[in-house]
Amino acid sequence: MRAMILDEPGRPLRFAEIDAPSPGAGEIRLKVRVCGICRTDLHVVDGDLPEPKLPLVLGHQIVGIVDAVGPGTDVYDVGDRVGVPWLGFSCGRCSFCRSGRENLCDQARYTGYQIDGGFADLCVADEHFCFPLNPGIPDLQAAPLLCAGLIGYRAYRMAGEARRLGFYGFGAAAHLLIQVAIHQGREVYAFTRTGDHAAQEFARSLGAVWAGGSDEAPPDPLDAAILFAPVGALVPAALRAVAKGGTVVCAGIHMSEIPSFPYTILWEERGIRSVANLTRRDGEEFLGLAPKVPIRTEVHPYPLEQANQALDDLRNGRFTGAAALVIDDS
Repeated sequence: MRAMILDEPGRPLRFAEIDAPSPGAGEIRLKVRVCGICRTDLHVVDGDLPEPKLPLVLGHQIVGIVDAVGPGTDVYDVGDRVGVPWLGFSCGRCSFCRSGRENLCDQARYTGYQIDGGFADLCVADEHFCFPLNPGIPDLQAAPLLCAGLIGYRAYRMAGEARRLGFYGFGAAAHLLIQVAIHQGREVYAFTRTGDHAAQEFARSLGAVWAGGSDEAPPDPLDAAILFAPVGALVPAALRAVAKGGTVVCAGIHMSEIPSFPYTILWEERGIRSVANLTRRDGEEFLGLAPKVPIRTEVHPYPLEQANQALDDLRNGRFTGAAALVIDDS
């Protein structure tokens, strides 16, 4: 099968023909149709996340059709359309798993990081960590829901009942979650790279009541802010933007160093939270909610062989919304 391979962090992906995988016990094999491009993929390629499986097939926003099943499978059949997210396995036995926090499991393994992912014609996944997909959502539009949507939704829930909600970084996750927020009657304030007028206009087109640079103060105090951009310097900026009792949620798996800041901007019961991965419950809730909003995704397609270009375009903010590799559009 065709695949884009990471041999070493810091180097471009390599196009290769490799042996097709076979599903083991409890696993399904998917014929990959679309795989989303995620900032986490950049963190793996750039070496920000330590010790990936090498060589590695990246990709963890996978939409595919089951074409083979391993022994003991009982959830999906050949021909089913499913999605594969970042969380690929948890032990099911530890205190975190038993308390519904499998996203914190010490034995967890992740798709496109410790498990080969979807930058390929075929991939294998544990059937219990996959999701059925609403047939009304096309493949290309479904892919970003599986990480930008799911982890974004977990961050959104951690923001609580905030009426005025700030999004720092207006990319794949933010353009999905703004639609949920507006559906629920909230106000969204969008913060982008300084001078990124295209992203600001995109945010306004989706209903943001205000959009400006991340170096600007919002016109009104925020009840909560979500940092989708992995920039540590935004933490004190967001703390200054939220009202007393407000929450700043850091949604990324990696972030640059947070600079020191005065206690006065944290005082008055402001709080900082991080988001780690996702749970299957997050997936079930969000994928059930998406068609009810309904969430519309803006996705820029690339062929498999242009994965490096897609990653570079993401790194440099050359598109609004999300991006995905189209592996099989037959």
